[in-house]
Amino acid sequence: MTSTARPRRLPRGARRSALPATAALVLAGLAGAPAGAQDHARATEAGGFDRIVLSATATPDTAATLTWRADAASAAPAVEYQPADGGTAVTVPAVATGEVAGGHYHRADLTGLTADTAYRYRVGDGTEWSGWITFRTAGAAGDPFSFLYFGDIQNDITTGAAPLVHAARAAVPDAAFTVHAGDLVNNADADDEWAEWFDAFGTGHTATHPQFATPGNHEYDGWELSAHWTRQFPGAGNGPDDEDLDGTAHYTDYQGVRFVSLNSNYTNAPWFDAVDWLEDQKVWLERVLSDNPNRWTVVTLHQPVMANSEGRSGLAVREAFLDVLEEHDVDLVLQGHDHSYGRGNLLDRRTDDPDVTTGPAYVVSVAGPKMYEPSPEDWEAAGAEVRVQHGDTQTYQVVDVTTDSLRYESRTEEGTVVDAFTVVRDADGKRVVED
Repeated sequence: MTSTARPRRLPRGARRSALPATAALVLAGLAGAPAGAQDHARATEAGGFDRIVLSATATPDTAATLTWRADAASAAPAVEYQPADGGTAVTVPAVATGEVAGGHYHRADLTGLTADTAYRYRVGDGTEWSGWITFRTAGAAGDPFSFLYFGDIQNDITTGAAPLVHAARAAVPDAAFTVHAGDLVNNADADDEWAEWFDAFGTGHTATHPQFATPGNHEYDGWELSAHWTRQFPGAGNGPDDEDLDGTAHYTDYQGVRFVSLNSNYTNAPWFDAVDWLEDQKVWLERVLSDNPNRWTVVTLHQPVMANSEGRSGLAVREAFLDVLEEHDVDLVLQGHDHSYGRGNLLDRRTDDPDVTTGPAYVVSVAGPKMYEPSPEDWEAAGAEVRVQHGDTQTYQVVDVTTDSLRYESRTEEGTVVDAFTVVRDADGKRVVED
Protein backbone atom coordinates (compact mmCIF):
# COMPACT_ATOMS: atom_id res chain seq x y z
CA MET A 1 0.00 0.00 0.00
CA THR A 2 1.09 3.58 -0.53
CA SER A 3 3.18 4.85 2.34
CA THR A 4 1.87 7.69 4.48
CA ALA A 5 4.88 7.65 6.77
CA ARG A 6 6.05 11.09 7.79
CA PRO A 7 9.21 12.14 5.94
CA ARG A 8 12.22 12.64 8.16
CA ARG A 9 15.12 15.03 7.92
CA LEU A 10 18.80 14.28 7.93
CA PRO A 11 20.76 15.44 10.97
CA ARG A 12 21.75 19.07 10.64
CA GLY A 13 25.42 18.18 10.31
CA ALA A 14 24.68 15.97 7.32
CA ARG A 15 22.91 18.83 5.55
CA ARG A 16 25.33 21.67 6.02
CA SER A 17 27.19 22.91 2.97
CA ALA A 18 30.44 21.15 2.23
CA LEU A 19 32.72 20.70 -0.75
CA PRO A 20 32.93 17.20 -2.17
CA ALA A 21 36.19 15.53 -1.21
CA THR A 22 36.97 14.79 -4.83
CA ALA A 23 36.37 18.42 -5.74
CA ALA A 24 39.01 19.43 -3.24
CA LEU A 25 41.51 17.68 -5.49
CA VAL A 26 40.22 19.21 -8.71
CA LEU A 27 42.64 21.51 -10.46
CA ALA A 28 45.34 20.31 -8.10
CA GLY A 29 47.72 23.03 -9.12
CA LEU A 30 45.24 25.57 -7.71
CA ALA A 31 45.26 24.75 -4.00
CA GLY A 32 42.00 25.50 -2.29
CA ALA A 33 40.02 25.96 -5.51
CA PRO A 34 36.29 25.60 -4.78
CA ALA A 35 33.99 23.17 -6.54
CA GLY A 36 31.11 23.79 -8.94
CA ALA A 37 30.94 26.90 -11.09
CA GLN A 38 34.31 28.31 -9.97
CA ASP A 39 36.38 25.22 -10.79
CA HIS A 40 34.44 25.05 -14.09
CA ALA A 41 35.44 28.63 -14.82
CA ARG A 42 39.08 27.99 -13.91
CA ALA A 43 39.22 25.01 -16.28
CA THR A 44 37.67 27.08 -19.05
CA GLU A 45 40.12 29.92 -18.52
CA ALA A 46 43.04 27.52 -18.75
CA GLY A 47 43.05 27.16 -22.52
CA GLY A 48 39.33 27.18 -23.22
CA PHE A 49 38.46 23.60 -22.21
CA ASP A 50 35.18 22.76 -20.47
CA ARG A 51 32.34 20.21 -20.27
CA ILE A 52 34.86 17.64 -19.10
CA VAL A 53 33.23 14.28 -18.39
CA LEU A 54 34.67 11.07 -16.98
CA SER A 55 32.49 8.26 -18.35
CA ALA A 56 32.19 4.71 -17.09
CA THR A 57 33.98 2.15 -19.25
CA ALA A 58 33.43 -1.60 -19.44
CA THR A 59 36.38 -1.97 -17.04
CA PRO A 60 36.47 1.11 -14.77
CA ASP A 61 39.19 -0.44 -12.61
CA THR A 62 41.73 -0.27 -15.45
CA ALA A 63 40.33 2.20 -17.99
CA ALA A 64 38.66 5.60 -18.22
CA THR A 65 37.04 7.57 -21.03
CA LEU A 66 37.35 11.36 -21.01
CA THR A 67 35.41 13.78 -23.19
CA TRP A 68 35.57 17.56 -23.33
CA ARG A 69 34.81 20.65 -25.37
CA ALA A 70 37.35 23.18 -26.63
CA ASP A 71 36.66 26.64 -27.95
CA ALA A 72 38.90 26.09 -30.99
CA ALA A 73 39.89 23.23 -33.27
CA SER A 74 43.20 21.55 -32.47
CA ALA A 75 45.64 19.54 -34.54
CA ALA A 76 46.91 17.67 -31.50
CA PRO A 77 44.25 17.22 -28.79
CA ALA A 78 45.50 15.11 -25.91
CA VAL A 79 45.25 14.07 -22.28
CA GLU A 80 48.24 14.10 -19.97
CA TYR A 81 47.97 11.93 -16.84
CA GLN A 82 50.03 10.43 -14.05
CA PRO A 83 49.53 8.84 -10.62
CA ALA A 84 48.27 11.52 -8.25
CA ASP A 85 51.10 10.86 -5.80
CA GLY A 86 53.73 11.37 -8.50
CA GLY A 87 55.27 9.38 -11.29
CA THR A 88 55.86 9.48 -15.00
CA ALA A 89 53.37 11.56 -16.95
CA VAL A 90 51.82 9.87 -19.98
CA THR A 91 50.35 11.73 -22.95
CA VAL A 92 47.46 10.06 -24.77
CA PRO A 93 46.31 11.45 -28.13
CA ALA A 94 42.62 12.32 -28.32
CA VAL A 95 40.28 12.15 -31.27
CA ALA A 96 38.07 14.98 -32.45
CA THR A 97 34.43 13.88 -32.37
CA GLY A 98 32.86 16.87 -34.09
CA GLU A 99 31.73 20.44 -33.77
CA VAL A 100 28.42 21.29 -32.11
CA ALA A 101 27.13 24.83 -31.54
CA GLY A 102 30.61 26.23 -32.14
CA GLY A 103 32.30 23.92 -29.63
CA HIS A 104 34.90 21.34 -30.65
CA TYR A 105 34.49 18.00 -28.88
CA HIS A 106 37.18 15.43 -28.14
CA ARG A 107 37.56 11.98 -26.63
CA ALA A 108 40.50 10.13 -25.13
CA ASP A 109 40.64 6.60 -23.69
CA LEU A 110 43.04 5.86 -20.86
CA THR A 111 43.94 2.17 -20.56
CA GLY A 112 46.33 0.04 -18.54
CA LEU A 113 45.47 1.84 -15.30
CA THR A 114 45.87 0.30 -11.86
CA ALA A 115 42.77 -0.53 -9.82
CA ASP A 116 41.88 1.58 -6.78
CA THR A 117 44.47 4.21 -7.65
CA ALA A 118 44.22 7.99 -7.74
CA TYR A 119 45.33 9.64 -10.96
CA ARG A 120 45.49 13.26 -12.01
CA TYR A 121 44.96 14.43 -15.57
CA ARG A 122 44.55 17.50 -17.71
CA VAL A 123 43.07 17.92 -21.17
CA GLY A 124 44.44 20.18 -23.85
CA ASP A 125 46.06 20.62 -27.23
CA GLY A 126 49.70 20.10 -26.34
CA THR A 127 50.28 23.80 -25.69
CA GLU A 128 47.31 24.97 -23.63
CA TRP A 129 45.90 22.78 -20.87
CA SER A 130 43.04 22.67 -18.41
CA GLY A 131 43.81 22.57 -14.73
CA TRP A 132 44.76 19.24 -13.15
CA ILE A 133 41.81 17.04 -12.16
CA THR A 134 41.95 13.97 -9.92
CA PHE A 135 39.95 10.74 -10.12
CA ARG A 136 40.23 7.23 -8.67
CA THR A 137 39.84 3.99 -10.59
CA ALA A 138 37.36 1.41 -9.31
CA GLY A 139 38.46 -0.96 -6.56
CA ALA A 140 37.69 -4.61 -6.00
CA ALA A 141 34.24 -6.19 -5.92
CA GLY A 142 32.92 -5.82 -2.39
CA ASP A 143 34.72 -2.58 -1.63
CA PRO A 144 32.01 -0.28 -0.22
CA PHE A 145 31.01 2.87 -2.10
CA SER A 146 28.09 5.26 -2.54
CA PHE A 147 26.42 6.40 -5.73
CA LEU A 148 23.92 9.12 -6.63
CA TYR A 149 20.85 8.75 -8.85
CA PHE A 150 19.03 11.67 -10.46
CA GLY A 151 15.73 11.58 -12.32
CA ASP A 152 14.79 14.25 -14.87
CA ILE A 153 16.60 17.59 -14.44
CA GLN A 154 15.17 18.98 -17.69
CA ASN A 155 13.55 22.37 -16.95
CA ASP A 156 14.58 25.62 -15.26
CA ILE A 157 17.94 24.04 -14.57
CA THR A 158 19.79 26.94 -12.98
CA THR A 159 17.04 28.17 -10.68
CA GLY A 160 14.86 25.08 -10.31
CA ALA A 161 17.17 22.05 -10.35
CA ALA A 162 20.70 23.25 -9.53
CA PRO A 163 19.96 23.86 -5.82
CA LEU A 164 19.01 20.18 -5.46
CA VAL A 165 22.18 19.11 -7.28
CA HIS A 166 24.29 21.30 -5.00
CA ALA A 167 22.56 19.81 -1.94
CA ALA A 168 23.29 16.30 -3.17
CA ARG A 169 26.96 17.07 -3.73
CA ALA A 170 27.25 18.63 -0.29
CA ALA A 171 25.44 15.79 1.49
CA VAL A 172 27.29 13.00 -0.33
CA PRO A 173 30.77 14.43 -0.94
CA ASP A 174 32.38 11.05 -1.48
CA ALA A 175 29.98 9.68 -4.10
CA ALA A 176 32.02 7.45 -6.39
CA PHE A 177 29.52 7.05 -9.23
CA THR A 178 26.49 8.93 -10.60
CA VAL A 179 23.47 7.59 -12.48
CA HIS A 180 21.43 9.96 -14.67
CA ALA A 181 18.05 8.53 -15.75
CA GLY A 182 17.45 10.76 -18.76
CA ASP A 183 15.97 14.13 -19.70
CA LEU A 184 19.03 16.01 -18.56
CA VAL A 185 17.75 18.92 -20.67
CA ASN A 186 14.43 19.92 -22.21
CA ASN A 187 15.49 20.55 -25.81
CA ALA A 188 17.93 18.06 -27.28
CA ASP A 189 20.23 20.49 -29.08
CA ALA A 190 19.77 23.63 -26.98
CA ASP A 191 23.38 24.42 -26.15
CA ASP A 192 22.37 26.97 -23.53
CA GLU A 193 20.50 24.25 -21.63
CA TRP A 194 23.53 21.96 -21.75
CA ALA A 195 25.58 24.88 -20.41
CA GLU A 196 23.17 25.17 -17.48
CA TRP A 197 23.39 21.42 -16.83
CA PHE A 198 27.19 21.46 -16.72
CA ASP A 199 27.19 24.56 -14.53
CA ALA A 200 24.75 22.88 -12.13
CA PHE A 201 26.98 19.84 -11.61
CA GLY A 202 30.38 21.49 -12.07
CA THR A 203 33.65 20.04 -13.28
CA GLY A 204 34.29 18.95 -9.71
CA HIS A 205 31.54 16.37 -10.21
CA THR A 206 31.41 15.41 -13.88
CA ALA A 207 35.19 15.06 -14.28
CA THR A 208 36.14 13.30 -11.05
CA HIS A 209 34.12 10.07 -11.05
CA PRO A 210 32.16 8.01 -13.60
CA GLN A 211 28.96 9.51 -14.99
CA PHE A 212 26.56 6.78 -16.14
CA ALA A 213 23.84 8.36 -18.26
CA THR A 214 20.87 7.01 -20.16
CA PRO A 215 19.05 9.34 -22.56
CA GLY A 216 15.48 10.50 -22.17
CA ASN A 217 12.98 11.39 -24.87
CA HIS A 218 14.00 15.05 -24.52
CA GLU A 219 17.50 14.10 -25.64
CA TYR A 220 15.85 13.36 -29.00
CA ASP A 221 14.51 15.65 -31.69
CA GLY A 222 12.11 13.33 -33.47
CA TRP A 223 14.18 10.30 -34.48
CA GLU A 224 17.50 12.07 -33.99
CA LEU A 225 19.55 11.72 -30.81
CA SER A 226 21.05 15.01 -29.63
CA ALA A 227 24.30 15.85 -31.37
CA HIS A 228 25.64 16.60 -27.89
CA TRP A 229 24.86 13.18 -26.42
CA THR A 230 27.54 10.72 -27.54
CA ARG A 231 30.12 13.50 -27.65
CA GLN A 232 29.52 14.00 -23.93
CA PHE A 233 28.33 10.52 -22.86
CA PRO A 234 29.79 7.97 -25.28
CA GLY A 235 28.79 4.91 -23.24
CA ALA A 236 30.92 1.87 -22.51
CA GLY A 237 30.87 0.51 -26.06
CA ASN A 238 29.37 -2.89 -25.19
CA GLY A 239 25.73 -2.44 -26.16
CA PRO A 240 23.51 -4.25 -28.67
CA ASP A 241 24.61 -4.60 -32.27
CA ASP A 242 22.32 -1.79 -33.43
CA GLU A 243 23.84 1.52 -34.49
CA ASP A 244 20.67 3.37 -33.46
CA LEU A 245 21.46 2.40 -29.86
CA ASP A 246 25.15 3.37 -29.84
CA GLY A 247 26.06 5.26 -26.69
CA THR A 248 22.66 4.70 -25.12
CA ALA A 249 22.51 1.00 -24.15
CA HIS A 250 25.60 -0.32 -22.40
CA TYR A 251 26.88 -1.62 -19.05
CA THR A 252 29.76 -1.35 -16.61
CA ASP A 253 30.92 -3.37 -13.60
CA TYR A 254 31.84 -1.17 -10.66
CA GLN A 255 33.02 -2.72 -7.36
CA GLY A 256 30.57 -5.62 -7.40
CA VAL A 257 27.65 -3.85 -9.13
CA ARG A 258 26.66 -4.34 -12.74
CA PHE A 259 25.11 -1.07 -13.91
CA VAL A 260 23.04 -1.42 -17.11
CA SER A 261 21.63 1.39 -19.26
CA LEU A 262 18.61 0.63 -21.44
CA ASN A 263 17.19 3.01 -24.03
CA SER A 264 13.43 2.81 -23.47
CA ASN A 265 12.59 5.77 -25.72
CA TYR A 266 10.91 3.57 -28.33
CA THR A 267 8.65 6.50 -29.26
CA ASN A 268 11.75 8.17 -30.72
CA ALA A 269 12.67 5.18 -32.87
CA PRO A 270 11.71 5.33 -36.53
CA TRP A 271 8.19 3.89 -36.85
CA PHE A 272 9.53 0.96 -38.85
CA ASP A 273 12.19 0.18 -36.20
CA ALA A 274 10.38 0.60 -32.87
CA VAL A 275 9.77 -3.14 -32.34
CA ASP A 276 13.36 -4.07 -33.24
CA TRP A 277 14.62 -1.23 -31.00
CA LEU A 278 13.14 -2.93 -27.94
CA GLU A 279 13.63 -6.53 -29.10
CA ASP A 280 17.35 -6.03 -29.77
CA GLN A 281 17.77 -4.66 -26.27
CA LYS A 282 15.74 -7.48 -24.71
CA VAL A 283 17.97 -10.12 -26.28
CA TRP A 284 21.07 -8.18 -25.26
CA LEU A 285 19.78 -7.63 -21.72
CA GLU A 286 19.11 -11.33 -21.31
CA ARG A 287 22.72 -12.04 -22.24
CA VAL A 288 24.14 -9.28 -20.04
CA LEU A 289 22.20 -10.46 -16.98
CA SER A 290 22.83 -14.17 -17.60
CA ASP A 291 26.57 -13.59 -17.74
CA ASN A 292 26.82 -11.40 -14.66
CA PRO A 293 29.51 -12.21 -12.09
CA ASN A 294 28.49 -9.38 -9.76
CA ARG A 295 26.53 -9.65 -6.52
CA TRP A 296 24.37 -6.63 -7.34
CA THR A 297 22.57 -5.40 -10.46
CA VAL A 298 21.20 -1.91 -11.13
CA VAL A 299 19.33 -1.12 -14.35
CA THR A 300 18.49 2.42 -15.43
CA LEU A 301 16.10 3.48 -18.18
CA HIS A 302 14.09 6.61 -18.82
CA GLN A 303 10.53 5.68 -19.77
CA PRO A 304 9.50 3.39 -16.92
CA VAL A 305 8.27 -0.18 -16.75
CA MET A 306 5.31 0.94 -14.63
CA ALA A 307 4.19 4.51 -15.33
CA ASN A 308 3.82 6.65 -12.21
CA SER A 309 1.65 9.54 -13.41
CA GLU A 310 -1.88 10.07 -14.62
CA GLY A 311 -2.67 9.20 -18.22
CA ARG A 312 0.58 7.35 -18.86
CA SER A 313 1.33 3.72 -19.66
CA GLY A 314 4.49 1.65 -19.47
CA LEU A 315 2.94 -1.23 -21.40
CA ALA A 316 5.38 -1.35 -24.33
CA VAL A 317 8.43 -1.05 -22.06
CA ARG A 318 6.92 -3.59 -19.66
CA GLU A 319 6.30 -6.13 -22.41
CA ALA A 320 9.89 -5.79 -23.56
CA PHE A 321 11.78 -5.88 -20.27
CA LEU A 322 9.70 -6.86 -17.22
CA ASP A 323 10.06 -10.63 -17.51
CA VAL A 324 13.83 -10.37 -17.97
CA LEU A 325 14.23 -8.02 -14.99
CA GLU A 326 12.16 -10.33 -12.80
CA GLU A 327 13.76 -13.56 -14.00
CA HIS A 328 17.22 -12.28 -13.16
CA ASP A 329 16.11 -10.69 -9.88
CA VAL A 330 17.60 -7.27 -10.66
CA ASP A 331 18.02 -5.31 -7.43
CA LEU A 332 17.18 -1.73 -8.44
CA VAL A 333 15.42 -0.40 -11.54
CA LEU A 334 16.02 3.38 -11.60
CA GLN A 335 13.81 5.42 -13.94
CA GLY A 336 12.50 8.88 -14.76
CA HIS A 337 10.10 10.44 -17.28
CA ASP A 338 6.94 10.76 -15.18
CA HIS A 339 7.81 13.87 -13.12
CA SER A 340 6.72 12.37 -9.81
CA TYR A 341 8.12 9.94 -7.26
CA GLY A 342 7.08 6.31 -6.95
CA ARG A 343 8.54 3.03 -5.75
CA GLY A 344 6.99 -0.40 -5.88
CA ASN A 345 7.12 -4.07 -6.82
CA LEU A 346 5.03 -6.83 -8.34
CA LEU A 347 2.25 -8.09 -6.08
CA ASP A 348 3.61 -11.63 -6.07
CA ARG A 349 6.80 -10.30 -4.46
CA ARG A 350 4.98 -9.64 -1.18
CA THR A 351 5.87 -11.68 1.91
CA ASP A 352 4.11 -12.36 5.20
CA ASP A 353 5.87 -9.32 6.63
CA PRO A 354 4.23 -6.13 5.22
CA ASP A 355 7.57 -4.29 5.42
CA VAL A 356 9.49 -6.93 3.44
CA THR A 357 9.28 -7.81 -0.25
CA THR A 358 11.47 -9.74 -2.68
CA GLY A 359 12.47 -9.18 -6.28
CA PRO A 360 13.34 -5.91 -8.01
CA ALA A 361 12.51 -2.52 -6.52
CA TYR A 362 11.20 -0.23 -9.28
CA VAL A 363 11.75 3.51 -8.73
CA VAL A 364 10.64 6.62 -10.64
CA SER A 365 12.03 9.99 -9.54
CA VAL A 366 12.32 13.61 -10.67
CA ALA A 367 15.08 16.09 -9.81
CA GLY A 368 13.81 19.15 -11.66
CA PRO A 369 10.79 21.37 -10.94
CA LYS A 370 8.44 20.10 -13.69
CA MET A 371 5.73 18.00 -12.00
CA TYR A 372 2.85 15.70 -12.98
CA GLU A 373 0.12 14.19 -10.82
CA PRO A 374 1.10 10.71 -9.57
CA SER A 375 -1.26 7.77 -10.03
CA PRO A 376 -1.22 4.06 -9.08
CA GLU A 377 -3.23 3.12 -12.19
CA ASP A 378 -0.46 1.69 -14.36
CA TRP A 379 1.16 -0.10 -11.42
CA GLU A 380 -2.14 -1.86 -10.82
CA ALA A 381 -2.55 -2.67 -14.52
CA ALA A 382 0.84 -4.41 -14.38
CA GLY A 383 -0.07 -6.53 -11.34
CA ALA A 384 2.15 -4.38 -9.17
CA GLU A 385 1.80 -2.13 -6.15
CA VAL A 386 3.24 1.32 -5.57
CA ARG A 387 4.40 1.34 -1.96
CA VAL A 388 5.60 4.94 -1.78
CA GLN A 389 4.34 7.72 -4.04
CA HIS A 390 4.81 11.49 -3.91
CA GLY A 391 3.79 14.38 -6.12
CA ASP A 392 5.38 17.82 -6.31
CA THR A 393 8.58 16.49 -4.75
CA GLN A 394 12.07 17.01 -6.19
CA THR A 395 14.56 14.43 -4.95
CA TYR A 396 18.01 13.01 -5.37
CA GLN A 397 18.84 9.47 -4.33
CA VAL A 398 21.88 8.03 -2.59
CA VAL A 399 22.68 4.32 -2.48
CA ASP A 400 25.34 2.94 -0.14
CA VAL A 401 26.77 -0.34 -1.41
CA THR A 402 28.41 -3.02 0.73
CA THR A 403 28.97 -6.73 0.22
CA ASP A 404 25.68 -7.64 1.89
CA SER A 405 23.38 -4.65 1.35
CA LEU A 406 22.23 -1.74 -0.79
CA ARG A 407 21.00 1.07 1.45
CA TYR A 408 18.73 3.44 -0.50
CA GLU A 409 17.46 6.87 0.53
CA SER A 410 15.49 9.44 -1.48
CA ARG A 411 16.03 12.98 -0.19
CA THR A 412 14.80 16.48 -0.88
CA GLU A 413 17.00 19.54 -1.16
CA GLU A 414 16.35 20.30 2.53
CA GLY A 415 17.47 16.82 3.57
CA THR A 416 14.03 15.32 4.19
CA VAL A 417 14.06 11.56 3.59
CA VAL A 418 10.89 10.70 1.65
CA ASP A 419 11.66 7.02 1.03
CA ALA A 420 14.17 4.56 2.46
CA PHE A 421 14.78 0.83 2.27
CA THR A 422 17.59 -1.72 2.29
CA VAL A 423 18.15 -4.56 -0.16
CA VAL A 424 19.77 -7.40 1.77
CA ARG A 425 21.52 -10.51 0.47
CA ASP A 426 22.63 -13.04 3.09
CA ALA A 427 22.26 -16.67 4.09
CA ASP A 428 18.48 -16.22 4.17
CA GLY A 429 18.38 -15.00 0.57
CA LYS A 430 17.46 -11.62 -0.88
CA ARG A 431 14.83 -9.27 0.50
CA VAL A 432 13.85 -5.61 0.36
CA VAL A 433 13.28 -4.21 3.85
CA GLU A 434 11.48 -0.90 4.35
CA ASP A 435 12.27 1.47 7.18
